[in-house]
Amino acid sequence: MAMKIRLTRMGSKKRPFYRVVALDGAARRDGRPVEYLGHYNPMVEPNEIQLDMEKIEQWLAKGAEPSSTVRSLLKKAGK
Repeated sequence: MAMKIRLTRMGSKKRPFYRVVALDGAARRDGRPVEYLGHYNPMVEPNEIQLDMEKIEQWLAKGAEPSSTVRSLLKKAGK
């Protein structure tokens, strides 16, 4: 089972809010996640990024692949 760490879209129309989640790679974008790892809000200035680095590091150690967007969020958050 190839696990992915990626964003799932929340919020209303034209007001996006994203959750960082771990889920099966074959699951749809807004499918049921295995675990919530944080959130990202691009609508505020500066962008709000809150990540649970302990949980993310555990998933990365298990072999989960972050999406390119999540990878850039990890860099911005200081990982």
